[in-house]
Amino acid sequence: MGREFLDLFQDWADSYDDTVTGKDVEYQAVFEDYESILDEVVSRSKGRVVEFGPGTGNLTRRLLDGGLEVVPFEPSPEMRAIGMQKLGKEVTFVDGDFLDFSLEGKADSIVSSYAFHHLTDEEKGKAFRIYGKLLAHGGKIVFADTMFETDQHYQAAISQATKKEYYNLAEDLKREYYTTLDVLKELLDQNGFSVTFKQVNTFVWILEATKQ
Repeated sequence: MGREFLDLFQDWADSYDDTVTGKDVEYQAVFEDYESILDEVVSRSKGRVVEFGPGTGNLTRRLLDGGLEVVPFEPSPEMRAIGMQKLGKEVTFVDGDFLDFSLEGKADSIVSSYAFHHLTDEEKGKAFRIYGKLLAHGGKIVFADTMFETDQHYQAAISQATKKEYYNLAEDLKREYYTTLDVLKELLDQNGFSVTFKQVNTFVWILEATKQ
């Protein structure tokens, strides 16, 4: 359920915001146009929003500024602490993850940025089944994350990172559960969603799935 990566978040929490603003050269392409990507997720969201993996609260901040009600679930204590420090009393970060969370009532949107790849494909399918029950007709999943058009594109990204001697990025790409558009579309189709994909930088796509 992604919690196997909590040790990484513990080490990354203090420098996460530096990474997303381009100070880590290995990840500059991954976080290219980061601010615009978050803004687009907000523009596609509506109503009561459940956010998974808010990290230090960058997307949460924008959702709140957009007048949306946000319930953020973050499994990392270190990330939660930073997010709460940044956002003060405006919202409470709750311990939870994509599959293990406690929510009263329904949601209009389920959002995430740079986090869904912590789940295996099997877990992604389970998550979509849960969200299909949580969302009303017309409800949306809006995820911005690293994903690949095909497995060949995925393998090429690893090769390119290695060629550039971006060994941390290459190891990240091999260690986590990055998937392809076809796999995601099939999993969403199986659970009653229609989906569109938009590529927003070399690595990141925005997935928008609507409950039918």
